[in-house]
Amino acid sequence: MPAPSNAGTVVAAVPTSEGLRSSLHDRGQRLTPQRQRVLALFERIGEGTHLSAEEVHQRLLRAQERVSLATVYRTLRLLSSMGLLQELELPEGGRRFELAGDAHRDHHHMVCVGCGRTEEFESTAVLTAGEAAAGLHGFRLLDCVLTVRALCPRCAERS
Repeated sequence: MPAPSNAGTVVAAVPTSEGLRSSLHDRGQRLTPQRQRVLALFERIGEGTHLSAEEVHQRLLRAQERVSLATVYRTLRLLSSMGLLQELELPEGGRRFELAGDAHRDHHHMVCVGCGRTEEFESTAVLTAGEAAAGLHGFRLLDCVLTVRALCPRCAERS
């Protein structure tokens, strides 16, 4: 079960442009127009929408926002490391990103292995199992994420 790159990071809210500028400055980075565009895209679509780097790039191009695919990849990694985006690593090797936030923290994903459709769900039992496993081995639980691989109804119908 893959762990997101920002495991243990608690995010209260997506910062304002000035807050983001300050956070980046503290890391020795600048707030570029491209970084603003990527974060603004996720703010517009809201929590719970999972996009690949390629999908982010295509949406920005459709909105006439000029950002290279390489810049999108770098920006997604940076914003994930800052806890502003949550990274979902799929078993098939793909990565998807979504806006991070406290209200949306303890959730899991069901991913269709046919088409990539991703649905979220919450489960107290998964969190309880994670806490128990961590405690049993003397660990302190930071995050507990479950990815269920399945076939959505449309893909199941086709097979």
